[in-house]
Amino acid sequence: MDKISVIKCDSYDIEKLDKIIERHFVELESEMPIIHKGDNVLIKPNLVMRRRPEEATTTHPEFIAAIVRAVKRRGGLPVIADSPGGPYTKQLLKSVYVGTGMEKVASSEGVQLNYDLGTTPMTSNGGHVCSSFDIINPVAHADVVISAAKLKTHGQMIYSGAVKNLFGSLPGLIKPEFHFRYPEKPVFGDMLVDLCETVKPAISFIDAIVGMEGNGPTGGTPKELGLTLAACNPHSLDLYACSLVGFKVDDIPTLAAAVKRGICPTDISEIEIAGDINVEKVKFKAPDSSSLDFTKKLPAFIREPINKLLTPRPAIVNNICIGCGKCAESCPQHIIEIVDRKAVINYSKCIKCYCCHEMCPKRAIKIKRFKLFG
Repeated sequence: MDKISVIKCDSYDIEKLDKIIERHFVELESEMPIIHKGDNVLIKPNLVMRRRPEEATTTHPEFIAAIVRAVKRRGGLPVIADSPGGPYTKQLLKSVYVGTGMEKVASSEGVQLNYDLGTTPMTSNGGHVCSSFDIINPVAHADVVISAAKLKTHGQMIYSGAVKNLFGSLPGLIKPEFHFRYPEKPVFGDMLVDLCETVKPAISFIDAIVGMEGNGPTGGTPKELGLTLAACNPHSLDLYACSLVGFKVDDIPTLAAAVKRGICPTDISEIEIAGDINVEKVKFKAPDSSSLDFTKKLPAFIREPINKLLTPRPAIVNNICIGCGKCAESCPQHIIEIVDRKAVINYSKCIKCYCCHEMCPKRAIKIKRFKLFG
């Protein structure tokens, strides 16, 4: 039976976090050690873009600092690495490390930040939809990988946690290519499970002290949960996290795929909960891109065009848009142009992956629902 370690925490106070992260490690190491002396340990936070820690878009730096110290106590050699949205360059990495507080962590803790831009091809571990991945070197060459995610909603996948966090193991603008290759949500979720099973994190954490609801993973609203979560099985960890915020397995493509493969329980009753057993659930507002499919019983030739019509789409807010081109850069279909310093979307080819919404630094792209009435 998979074990989930759940510990309450109401702030990012470093002394509290030190004790809490250590408790997580001790709980999950009860049968065997996760880190051995001399191991190269890759800590993979969610650093999707340059955002201040208080905006709840990225994993909080003090959360990462506490993991770094726990790794060092075990004799591990930690490195912090991620591939944010946009081009995988030293300039962008530097900007993101500074803006998210990771450079400060590196300085205070004496830990290395990754600037190696190389990749290593890795054969998918029993992949269902993707046979291989080009993984960024610090992840591919690590002895131990730690996923340190932020609990957030997500425009395409509805929820972003331990498994979705590993999409940052792919370099820069390769990520939009995967959206292009797997435009359907269930298949994209299956691909993310393939990636997770290939990277195979030894332990996964979720920073759920303050999460993000609504139009995440970058345009939502901070939401306090006051929790820290950890597990060795990232799929079970996501299952538990989704139960806390009111999301069902069938609504989350990564969970549905993992359950179908038999690598994730179908219900949290099949999981051993350690630590703070009784925690208060906090209902999260789903992203506007989520919708109920009331056409399931209709024939496919009717259901598909109706769902295509009703699926929410990204919309540019012209008075906010600055024409920076980040949306065009991240679009897997290459259907966004900058015209007169404003972004313009060719909706006839839009696959509604919401990458543009995710990567807009000014939150100038909203998710617009189709209105049947009024």
